[in-house]
Amino acid sequence: MNNIRNFCIIAHIDHGKSTLADRLLERTGAISEREMQEQILDSMDLERERGITIKSHAIRMEYIRPNKEKYIYNLIDTPGHVDFAYEVSRALKACEGALLIVDAAQGIEAQTISNLYQAIEQNLEIIPVLNKIDLPGADPDGVGQQIIDLIGCSADEILHVSGKTGEGVDELLEAIIDKVPGPEQRYDKPLKALIFDSIFNTYRGSIAYVRVMEGILRKGDDILFMATHKEYSAEEIGYLQMKMQPTQELKAGEVGYVIGSVKSLQDAKVGDTITHQKKKADKAVEGYKDVKPMVFSGIFPTQSEDFEDLRTALEKLQLNDASLTYQPETSKALGFGFRAGFLGLLHMEIIQERLDREFNIDIITTVPNVRYEIDTTDKKRIKVDNPSEMPDSGDIEAVWEPFIKASIITPAAYIGPIMSLCQERRGVYVNQHFMQNNRVEITYELPMAEVVFDFYDKLKSGTRGYASLDYEFIENRKGHLVRLDILLNAEPVDALSSITHRDKAYYQGRKICAKLKELIPRQQFEVAVQAAIGNRVIARDTIRALRKDVTAKCYGGDISRKRKLIEKQKEGKKRMKQVGTVEIPQEAFLAVLSMDDED
Repeated sequence: MNNIRNFCIIAHIDHGKSTLADRLLERTGAISEREMQEQILDSMDLERERGITIKSHAIRMEYIRPNKEKYIYNLIDTPGHVDFAYEVSRALKACEGALLIVDAAQGIEAQTISNLYQAIEQNLEIIPVLNKIDLPGADPDGVGQQIIDLIGCSADEILHVSGKTGEGVDELLEAIIDKVPGPEQRYDKPLKALIFDSIFNTYRGSIAYVRVMEGILRKGDDILFMATHKEYSAEEIGYLQMKMQPTQELKAGEVGYVIGSVKSLQDAKVGDTITHQKKKADKAVEGYKDVKPMVFSGIFPTQSEDFEDLRTALEKLQLNDASLTYQPETSKALGFGFRAGFLGLLHMEIIQERLDREFNIDIITTVPNVRYEIDTTDKKRIKVDNPSEMPDSGDIEAVWEPFIKASIITPAAYIGPIMSLCQERRGVYVNQHFMQNNRVEITYELPMAEVVFDFYDKLKSGTRGYASLDYEFIENRKGHLVRLDILLNAEPVDALSSITHRDKAYYQGRKICAKLKELIPRQQFEVAVQAAIGNRVIARDTIRALRKDVTAKCYGGDISRKRKLIEKQKEGKKRMKQVGTVEIPQEAFLAVLSMDDED
């Protein structure tokens, strides 16, 4: 009898999936009362503080039915934020079923729909679950109707559960056995094991989390990573319980881990397939897509001697987070650093926090921007994700910027604020679709550059937190974009350059100049702060010189004596201005780079 069930959880942020996972662990005895704490699978401090799941987590549980039949459950808890959608796509490849969890008070959100479609594409069996039915504001009938409209199930198929009180959890455990099919047991075929996640251990190297699709993996087997063609030995294999549980073999359908002293971080790529060196599989597991970073930013250490530490830290983070990309770059203002690619702004914020907490490195990040494609006058097309690499305006034929299709689900009362926000961000209205419970789905096409900075925050504050956003890249479109340079005494500061729409350049330049005037300390000479497009200055502020009162020692007497002293001082200031340089303090950089879009 096939008694294994591999399933994952699909839900939006804050719909209670980690709390429900806690109840499943308790009921199956995977964790003792003494070890129990809230959101046990969210192991990172950051996850606990923010109340969100960042990394997907796998856990093995043993469930014994009332008739004493024993089943093995492999649960993969996935993140719900739009930035971590790639974690969800990997988890889905390793499962046969998915629990679709919807908050009975909040209803269906945009990200839930997006992840659900991914699961349907993979032919996963969907079990609809209404969570938080114990809340006073819960509306099981109304939200249940939303689920029926979305996936076409009947009202009897929707399970009513409370992750907090544990109500309905026993029925959920039974439903997993009845509805989720067991994995195909292809033991006689060559080994194929999909790496759906990996973590780095300082002493043991890279630990790959695998789902065995075909064949059997035994301890001590000589293994081959099919994408990188690297050969290793499976020194230890085992199951992913609350602690790693070593075993002698992993069979087709099982989920576990493989340790093989993989010292190079790049050898165990997430999405790769493990097979035997001698009896190889014909081809790797299909359907895994490489992650495309959407937002780019420069990361520089505040102390230049921390550069190598920063490189090591990024290498380790990249192993735990396959979507992070980076390459070295230099800046005149900030020295040596890296240009890093992220999936979105929350992803960028999390990486910054992790660098600070886990590796204790102080960093400065430059203004986030997206990757543009530029047609030059000599008929070439180049990709630019760093404003300083953008050619001069005379060499540019056309600039193409990435556009996304954004789906926003909101209560109907907030349609006005959302539409005005999208119009302000150069959005193109597509349609709106009224749903159950006085909710509406609004679709806009927006330039990615307008979304990455603070669109999500503005959306949440404009709708009191009720709106949810999901987006996908559609295409590159031609745009009227220019490079905005910031100059100090006619010297460009490359770290403050940005690519912006011509209509917004004047407003943005004026704002940055005013901010720098406040933050840069006064010098012995006058400093001009300018914003320019090409050779044309569009905004200017002047930091006045510190001036010593050279006439203080003159008591009365001839005015020409005083004038002579003032003229002499003026000459000195002029000479100083020619040779003097202006150092921008770290605080000024940080303040300008984190400057929000308020007036």
